[in-house]
Amino acid sequence: MEFMQDFFAPIVTIFRAVLEAFYSVTSMAGVESYGLAIILMTIVVKIALYPLTAKQIRSMKAMQEIQPAMKKIQKDYKNNPQLMQQKMAELYRDAGVNPLAGCLPLLFQMPILMGVYYSLYGFNYSGDPGFMWLSSLSDPDPLYVLPILSALTTYISQKQSMSNNSNDNQQMKMIMYIMPLFIGWISLNFPSGLVVYWVTMNVVQIVQQFFMFRADDKKAAESK
Repeated sequence: MEFMQDFFAPIVTIFRAVLEAFYSVTSMAGVESYGLAIILMTIVVKIALYPLTAKQIRSMKAMQEIQPAMKKIQKDYKNNPQLMQQKMAELYRDAGVNPLAGCLPLLFQMPILMGVYYSLYGFNYSGDPGFMWLSSLSDPDPLYVLPILSALTTYISQKQSMSNNSNDNQQMKMIMYIMPLFIGWISLNFPSGLVVYWVTMNVVQIVQQFFMFRADDKKAAESK
């Protein structure tokens, strides 16, 4: 943990300065709150990363859509690896899918998202650290509201981004349930400020995905 925090130290410094700036904004607005500052900072970060997020999600969904065809090729040509690779390449080309397209946007986003994470982990709140029912954003939520919200919003975000074909994939279904439970479990001991960031990030992503998929469906309907 300490090594990773040192590795992202320059980005952490930037985001802590940004958080203090948003805190000053809330103070000038008469609603001095680090919790609100975290929410505002997260929204701005997610909006700024939206083009990369959209590219990543669309690529992941496209890969999910061709999973049945991929499995068929793997089964039909399991004894001929060279031909299997050729058929896979043809499938990607015909479907307009790049297997790496979902990874590259994530690689660009990770330093920023990790920077935000470590800027909040162990953050020393100089003003009032309380927020709504929380006495301190440095401590875990005593009422377990945030861990429940972190698990719920993670599940909704994952479910929303999965294609219809994923319903038949037992591995994907397991991940869809295990990941939210894991996130909720670790959130029990995380500082509340960090969980506020995670929940806000999920909520913004859910909204972004809703409008993105609706626009995609509209384009698909118009092209028919």
